[in-house]
Amino acid sequence: MKIKRKTTEPNAGSMADIAFLLLIFFLVATTIEKDEGIQVKLPAWEGAVQPLKVPENNILTIALNAKNEILLEGSIVRIEEVRPFLKRFILNKEMKETWPLNPQKTAVSFTVNDGTNYEAYLEVYNELKAGYREMWEEKAEKDYGKPLEILSEKIQLNIKTTIPMVIMENESETGLVNN
Repeated sequence: MKIKRKTTEPNAGSMADIAFLLLIFFLVATTIEKDEGIQVKLPAWEGAVQPLKVPENNILTIALNAKNEILLEGSIVRIEEVRPFLKRFILNKEMKETWPLNPQKTAVSFTVNDGTNYEAYLEVYNELKAGYREMWEEKAEKDYGKPLEILSEKIQLNIKTTIPMVIMENESETGLVNN
């Protein structure tokens, strides 16, 4: 004769404990990505500072239109032409009279038009920053025979003061479109 035993159900209380521990583990172990924008170090705020007066011929104008076309000094160019032109303009080794004679008194005016994609904006902005980095690297190699990154902070600051990165960003109409 067979004896039927009652089947017992597992204790659900321990399941809740395990689920809770797994939840805590994943909350602690998971990193949440933050949206990051463009890393720009802004100068310390100083009260009533007079605006920097830059002569018109010392300002390089770059604009992005609604078709994501790059206008450099009024002419449509490809992205590959931005960095070399920036370097030629700021350093002015050709000594053009209509260009700046001193890199310390130059600026870039970057205008973004209505309908411009954020990706196009970033692409041009990165080219501008890369152009400045190349000029700093070239100056470090020329003056000190070493890459910029291994020079002391004081010398790096001196180089970056000699060729300051001044990018004035202008937004026209509604600005950027993030696609």
